[in-house]
Amino acid sequence: MIHLLSPSWLWLLFAVGALLVLYVLLQLRRKRYAVRFSNAALLGSLAPRRPGWRRHVAFGLLLLALASLTVAMARPSRQVKVPRDRATVMMVIDVSFSMDATDVSPTRLKAAQAAGKEFANLLPSSINLGLESFSGTTSIDAKPTTNRAQVQSAIGRLHTAASTATGDAIFAALDALQTFQQEIPGGKTSAPPERIVMLSDGARTLGRPVDSAITAAKAAKVPISTIAFGTPNGEVDIEGNRSSVPVDTDTMKQIAAGTGGSYHAAASEQELRDVYRDLGSQIGFVKKPREVTTWAIGFGLVLAFAAAGASLFWTNRLL
Repeated sequence: MIHLLSPSWLWLLFAVGALLVLYVLLQLRRKRYAVRFSNAALLGSLAPRRPGWRRHVAFGLLLLALASLTVAMARPSRQVKVPRDRATVMMVIDVSFSMDATDVSPTRLKAAQAAGKEFANLLPSSINLGLESFSGTTSIDAKPTTNRAQVQSAIGRLHTAASTATGDAIFAALDALQTFQQEIPGGKTSAPPERIVMLSDGARTLGRPVDSAITAAKAAKVPISTIAFGTPNGEVDIEGNRSSVPVDTDTMKQIAAGTGGSYHAAASEQELRDVYRDLGSQIGFVKKPREVTTWAIGFGLVLAFAAAGASLFWTNRLL
């Protein structure tokens, strides 16, 4: 969709319209004068023969050229997707034992690893991507970097452990983002956009409350997009005991809504890939107006040259 950055220039279109009205009036006046000649032969000898309708073409092209150049002055633009500059994303993956459940094939964790690697590929190369895993404790497996191979390698080494400290995971991700920002020259005065993407089945079992983590993320202006893994019927075998591990979508929705992020539910690897593709677009790009003034100017110039050429070819004079 085209937007105008300086629409006030469009007032000049009234001048273009005025020229059209003036031209029509002059043509009508010329006809009235022509009728006064009673001797058609004498009229033909005094007034050179004009090329009929073609004499209007050059002026019409000129008016279109002026209109196009006027629109160019109004600075037409359209929304385009532009890669974010220096954005930083922390991918936070739940590696608690519940992620061994097979309700997401082949397991919740393996599906998350496959989708996480694709997510790394989807992000523009200028975006820094870090990796954190959490169970009962948190671990920064890869500091934010543009080295995708390093992050993908860290994703492949993830394995499950006991407990789920969801709140602690958010605090750790915020600390990692803040530390990385301090290492960027001018980071304190021109902070790049930041986001956390959390993959979890949602059920917190220990650590700091999720509510306090949401408050901290909101204060830091870091949105958290969440992806809830699993189904209500998930089960996992822990030390020979079969345990029910239903996905906790409420917690994942709470985190996303409380921080300004987006919530997604994924029950299969293909759905996860679609989710990551959407998130990659949201995080990796912003929409900015890009001027298309050059096209309007070029169109106007082509019409102006066409008007001049038609006039010279048909009337041997310039308009």
